[in-house]
Amino acid sequence: MSNEVTETEEVTKSSIPCDGGGEHPRVWLQIPAEAGYVECPYCDKKFVLKS
Repeated sequence: MSNEVTETEEVTKSSIPCDGGGEHPRVWLQIPAEAGYVECPYCDKKFVLKS
């Protein structure tokens, strides 16, 4: 996988699923409160928690 973020999505919950649009297994990601975002280890999609 590349280190380049392919897509960013704002979310309202800190626990979110990602399946890369069906391109990889579904994983549940947890956004750390101190960081405010998490990146999927499969597809590099970035999820940002709305403030």
